[in-house]
Order: sequence, then structure tokens, then C-alpha cells
Amino acid sequence: MNSISNIWLHPKTSAAGVLIGVVTIASVLAQHGITLGAAGSGSVVTLVSGLASALLGLLARDPASSADSANSTGATVKLGAWALIALLLQIPFVSGCSGTSVAQNIVNWTPALQSAVATADSTAALLAPADAPIFAAATAGFDSASNLLVAQAKAYLANPSASVLAQLQAAVVAFEQQVNAALLQAARITNPNSQKSVLNAINAVATVVLAILALVQSVSSKVAVAQMAADSTIKLSAVKPYLDKEKAAAMIANHYEEPVEMARVQMERADLDTAQAGF
Repeated sequence: MNSISNIWLHPKTSAAGVLIGVVTIASVLAQHGITLGAAGSGSVVTLVSGLASALLGLLARDPASSADSANSTGATVKLGAWALIALLLQIPFVSGCSGTSVAQNIVNWTPALQSAVATADSTAALLAPADAPIFAAATAGFDSASNLLVAQAKAYLANPSASVLAQLQAAVVAFEQQVNAALLQAARITNPNSQKSVLNAINAVATVVLAILALVQSVSSKVAVAQMAADSTIKLSAVKPYLDKEKAAAMIANHYEEPVEMARVQMERADLDTAQAGF
């Protein structure tokens, strides 16, 4: 009877507990490749997990009434912490449980990469005459780097071996360095309209490349990650002022069909991992 009365007296906490349980179970199912069927372009598991996480986030932000605000402050803080923990339980682009699942995840990003590169190719025509050559020079290697990364991702999916992974590691680091260099060159453009167009185009490419980098990092050994970081001479800290986190979160949320809040958490974890690795 105590359990039933607690549910009645604390409906918000009880609902949060159910949602946390749903997210936890969905995370375990996803890690073992259990999808429970398709839902749109995703799976039933990811759909249920995303909805539960979104509802949990709403509960965590639900304001208390003036009458009981003093008594519920601590509970609200705890609920917010549990909401964050639940979100961290599922990080699709940095938590692949096997080389094969991560390889498929990488391949799933390649259409977005090709689309972003195609958009970058067409951006030069929108710029002021003095700015177009700077942008063209900055992004000159995007097409070949994109084609190589897509090819290596598909090769790794077909054969997730150490030797193929090493080639994928080299390809993603090389592309990430090109993107970083392009962002620094874009900073030389002073025309505000041109710079906005340039940064939008490069940021779209950067978002996908960084997502793939996080995936590759998740299945790489510590020695391999250290070598990848050593090969990254232009560090992310140098280009951080030119990265648009909000647009990146929107792209990631759209790709995984999840709430933007969850995408932000994924990005924070990926940023922390790459920073700790020395990128």
C-alpha cells in the first residue's frame, strides 16, 4: 500500500522513475542490436527512448507552484540530475558497442556529408567577388576528402578489421584538419554576408566530420587515438569560436530523430572526449 500511496502523493517523481526505466531498457536493447521493428527511418526502440527522454526533460523543467516551491526545490534539482543521467545512457554517435554497428553508423552519416560538401561547392557563387577565391581555396580539398572518407567508411563496414580501421582513422583526421584550416581561412573574410554564408557551409561539413571522428574514436585503441590526436596539428580549440553549436545540435537531432536537448548532451560528451584525447 505504501508504494501505491507514494505514487499518488508524488506523481511527478513516479512518472520520472518510469521514464528513466524506459530509457535504460531502450539503451540496453539498442546496444544489443534489438530494434523491435522500424519506425519511420529509425527504429521503435530509438523512437520510444527519444520520446521518454523528451518527456523526462519536460518534467525536470516543470516549475513548482508558489505554495510548495520551498519544499520541492531539492526534488527538482535531483530530478534534473536524473534526467541528465538518462540522456547520457544513450549517445548514439559515440557509444557503438561493436565495430560493425559503428561502421554502419558512420556510413549512415555519409549522405549528409556529401550533401554538405555539395552545398559548400555551390556557396562560392553567393559570395562577394573578392571573397569567392578565398573560400574556393579554403574548401578545395573537400570533394576528394569526402569521397575518400565515404569509401573508407564503406570499406570498414564490409570489413571492420584493424588495417581498414587504420585507413579510416587517417582519412577522418585528414578531413578534420582540412575543415579546421578552412574555418581559420574563413575568418579572413570581412564581408559580413559572405562570412555568414561561408561559416554556414563549412559548419555543416564540420558537424558531420566531427560526428564521424567521434565514432571512429569510440572503436580505436588508446594508442591509435593518441596518434590521431598527434596528427591533428590544428586543434579544435583554435576553431571553436567559428563553430555553431546550435546548428550542429539541430543537424544531429535531425539525423538521429531525437530531441535537440539530447543532441546537445551528445555533443558535450563528444567535445569532452576529443579534448581529453588531445584533438
